[in-house]
Amino acid sequence: MVQRVSTGSPFETIFGYSRAVRHEDTIYVSGTTGYDYATMTMPESVGEQAKNALATIDKALREAGSSIADTVRVVYYIGDRALVDEVVAAVGPVFKDIRPAASMLIVQMIEAGMKIEIEVTARIGAANS
Repeated sequence: MVQRVSTGSPFETIFGYSRAVRHEDTIYVSGTTGYDYATMTMPESVGEQAKNALATIDKALREAGSSIADTVRVVYYIGDRALVDEVVAAVGPVFKDIRPAASMLIVQMIEAGMKIEIEVTARIGAANS
């Protein structure tokens, strides 16, 4: 079984991707930036961008039958090394008890206002094991 999840972002249509793809009990969530899709604005703060990205990710995971609590892998792409502490402050409380495998990379973002992109892999039921 393959299920494709869209969050309605115009970028999904333009770039030709799904926000998340579920295959059996594993869900792969695409790199997600900090856009507020209700207003189509990007907050200035990397912490707020991270929180928005995690909310979008959780929404996609829930539509696929899971939640952020089932995350087994997370990759952070950050536009500037100086932002690491603020990112950790924003994502640490979410993942401190989940403790997925994680990587953090410093990269050049595709738009100047983007400061972070987050992708996750989740397994349904991982939170209960």
